[in-house]
Amino acid sequence: MKAVMLENIHPAGLNLLREEGYQVETAAGSPDKAKLLRMVRDAHLLGVRSKTDVTAEVLDAAPRLLAVGCFCIGTNQVDLPHARRAGLPVFNSPFSNTRSVAELTIAEIIALYRRLVDQSARMHRGEWDKSAAGAHEVRGRTLGIVGYGHIGAQVSVMAEAVGMRVVFHDVVPKLALGNARQVKDLGTLLKEADVVTLHVPATPQTERMIGAAQLKKMKRGAFLINNARGSVVDVCALAESITSGHIGGAALDVFPYEPSSKEERFECELRGLPNVILTPHVGGSTEEAQESIALDVAGKFVKFVNVGTTTGAVNVPEVELPEQEYTGEGSVGRGAAMPRRRWRVLHFHRNVPGVLSSLHSTVASLGANIWAEYLRTTEEVGYVVLDIDPIDQAPLIDRLRAMPETIRVRVLY
Repeated sequence: MKAVMLENIHPAGLNLLREEGYQVETAAGSPDKAKLLRMVRDAHLLGVRSKTDVTAEVLDAAPRLLAVGCFCIGTNQVDLPHARRAGLPVFNSPFSNTRSVAELTIAEIIALYRRLVDQSARMHRGEWDKSAAGAHEVRGRTLGIVGYGHIGAQVSVMAEAVGMRVVFHDVVPKLALGNARQVKDLGTLLKEADVVTLHVPATPQTERMIGAAQLKKMKRGAFLINNARGSVVDVCALAESITSGHIGGAALDVFPYEPSSKEERFECELRGLPNVILTPHVGGSTEEAQESIALDVAGKFVKFVNVGTTTGAVNVPEVELPEQEYTGEGSVGRGAAMPRRRWRVLHFHRNVPGVLSSLHSTVASLGANIWAEYLRTTEEVGYVVLDIDPIDQAPLIDRLRAMPETIRVRVLY
């Protein structure tokens, strides 16, 4: 079982896979397209972070591939519909770096209000300016959180702990934590908030959701923080708003275009502007978060490969499975047959009527009994797992693959 792991995935996850007996191939950065296509050619598992685009072409170039792991929160770097149609689960770790991103956000709020980056830069130039002009406490200020998911809610709790008032906007009603208050729309939040922080996914609806029109609605001197996705903010409009003095500062950890490695120069309209904090997509890059993410996604790989569990997959039906049972045949002792495990059939299929009937008929025609069955479906794809008596392998697999509805089939012994 070969796992190709890219972009400096934490060693804890690599070691977990090696302990399971997997062959692990690593790469420090995001390979170019040609190299990536070569690397996935014989891979069973592919692990990436945020820089590697796993396109339909990449997936099609990996005939042995069983699953893709995004060792981060987002999965927009993977062609999820194509992976789903190919019966390839895509796993991520949506909660492991929540605390790290939330802590960075709170740190940036304080840094912007105290103008710490500008003060530090002056000190490095040898300038001693002890003035309090432009420096403020965060206590009593209003924080506007756009996206009240796991990170947004964590930021909310931490912000109240330092004395801030919190309002938030989300596309669905959310239970407010503490004294936070949900507002009816984005425009209301922008007008009320002294600081706006974004914690939304990259979708067509969130693309450039903060542009020139939205920046004009914000209070004069307000701050903007984007630790979500680079596509969410129009950085040109933000740079103009900061230059004009309408926006008092900003902190960004994500950008519309990000270098693929440290050798590539970072270019952005926000460089050099006053009271602007720029960080290289490190919101979740703490040792604690990266270790947690690596163990989480690698653990999902192992459970899928060894057991068939798809819990945590973002693009296929989620099925939580127990360990395979033994048949009870044989007994332990010198010269005695060991008990055999029942076979487990993992079957991804197009979700159309009659699939289960065909599966049952195929297994029965080969003389095997079905001991357990697990099924979940989405509108497009179904995932059914059958625990059956051990039977002749080749006819079973051949007949299941011949079913017109079959997308992918695998048997665990």
